[in-house]
Amino acid sequence: MTKDVIALTPKMPDLRTLLAGLYAGGPDLGVNTLADGAVIQLCAPDGRPLVSVEAPILVQVPGETARLLGTGPGLPESPVWWTEARASTAVAEGGQLAGSFAGRLATVLGGTVWPPEAASTDVVPLTTDISAVPATSAPAVDVLTTKAAVVIQDRPLVTMTSWLSDALRSTTTDDRALQIVTPPTTRLTLPTRTALHGHPNRWVIQDPDHGFYDGLSGAVLHWKGGTFTPVLDENGTASVTAAFTASPDTGERQLILSLRTLHPADKDLILCRALETAWQHLTGTPPVGWSTAEPVNLSWSTRQLTDLARGRAPQPTWLIAVGHPDRPVIATVRITRTPAGVEQDITLTLGYGKDADPPLDAIESLAETLSAEHSLTTMLTSLRAARSDLTVPPRFEAPPIPISFTLGAGELKDVGLDHALRSPLSLAPLRLGPAAEPALHYRLGDGTDPRAWNTLQQLTQHLRQVS
Repeated sequence: MTKDVIALTPKMPDLRTLLAGLYAGGPDLGVNTLADGAVIQLCAPDGRPLVSVEAPILVQVPGETARLLGTGPGLPESPVWWTEARASTAVAEGGQLAGSFAGRLATVLGGTVWPPEAASTDVVPLTTDISAVPATSAPAVDVLTTKAAVVIQDRPLVTMTSWLSDALRSTTTDDRALQIVTPPTTRLTLPTRTALHGHPNRWVIQDPDHGFYDGLSGAVLHWKGGTFTPVLDENGTASVTAAFTASPDTGERQLILSLRTLHPADKDLILCRALETAWQHLTGTPPVGWSTAEPVNLSWSTRQLTDLARGRAPQPTWLIAVGHPDRPVIATVRITRTPAGVEQDITLTLGYGKDADPPLDAIESLAETLSAEHSLTTMLTSLRAARSDLTVPPRFEAPPIPISFTLGAGELKDVGLDHALRSPLSLAPLRLGPAAEPALHYRLGDGTDPRAWNTLQQLTQHLRQVS
C-alpha cells in the first residue's frame, strides 16, 4: 500500500529545499531520479524506493485544490505549488517519511500539508526490514504481475494524477490491466473513471464487510492468477455484491455531450475550439484550465494545448479541461492524427443541483454552430441522475439516457441526405445550417425514458446502412 502526501506552498521548492526534505530519513538513505529527473526517490541503502516525489507543479486554476482535496481549514487558494509524494507503506516508516518530507517543505516555504495530520519535521530512521518493499521503480504501482499493475489508494478522491497517467500508459504498452484498490468510502473523478472504463482496467473496492468487488459494476472479485477477476458461479455468471446498492436520487443531474470533430491536418489548425464553443454556449463562460493530468494546473489556452498536441503527433494526446469552481463542468479530450485528418473526441459533462435545470433547449442551436463552424462529425447528448460535483461513488448509478443525436454536415455527406432523412423515428430530424450543407438533429427524448436507448440503436443501425 502507498501513502500520498502533498505539500502546498506559495513558493516553488528549489533543489536545496527538496534535498532538505529528503533528509527526513537521515543521512543513511540515498536519492535516485526517474523520468529524466521529473521524479526524485528517497531510497533505502540497497536502492529500494521508499518515497517518490514528483516535480513541483504550479496550479494556477482557481478552485482546483478545493475540487481535489476538499475545503478543509488551511488549504490555500490558487496559485499554489503542488509537490506530491508517494510512500511505500510496506515498511512502517513509509508514511512518516512522506509526511516529514512534506512537512519540511511547508515549514521552509510557509505552506501547508495535505492531509494535515501527516505533517511533521521529525527525522524518521529506517529500522524495519526493507525486503518487503516492492522492487518496482514505477512510483504509482504497489503490486506488479504479468497481468496487472495494482495501485492501492487510501485517498477520499482518486484523481488522474501524472502518477496514474504514467501507470496507465505503461500497462497499455505492456498489455497489463491497471487496477486501483480503494476503501468503499473513496470516489473517483470523471477523468479517472474514464481511464478505467476499458477492460481489463478495474476499480477494486476492498470492503471489510463484503470483501472485494468492482466499484463500477458491483461484481464480486477475487485475486486469481495475478489479477483481480470476477467470481463466477457454475453457469459462468458473475454475482453482484449486496453493497453495490443504488445511490439515492437527490434530484442532481449530469448533462453529457459526447462529440467528435474532424479537421484537415492544417498548420493553422487550433484545437479544442469546438469544446470552447460548447462550454461558452452552455455556461456563459469558457473553460478556466487544462492539463494532461490532475490537478489541472494551466490556465485555458487553445494555442498552448495545440502546440502540445502538435509536438506529440503522431502519438495521440489526452487532456482534461475544467471550469470555474462555482460551476461544476469538466471535459476530457482525445486528439488523434488519422489518415482523414485530426480527430477530437470530446466528452463534456456539466453538473446541476436539484434546483437547477439543464439547458436542454440550447442543444439544437449548439449543434448547428458546431456543425457550421467546427467540423462536427457526430454529437450524442444525454442526461443522467448522478452527483452534481461530477465525482463517481462505488455504488450503482443508472446509465445516462439519450436526449438527441446530431449528424454533422461532413458525416451526412457519407451517409446520404435522403437515406438519413428516412430514419426509423416517428419524428423527422431537424435540418440545421445551410440547405447546401445541412446537419441533421434527431430528437430522442427528454432524458427520462430509458427506451430512448432502443430508439438510438435503431437510428444508428439505419445510418450505418449507407445506400
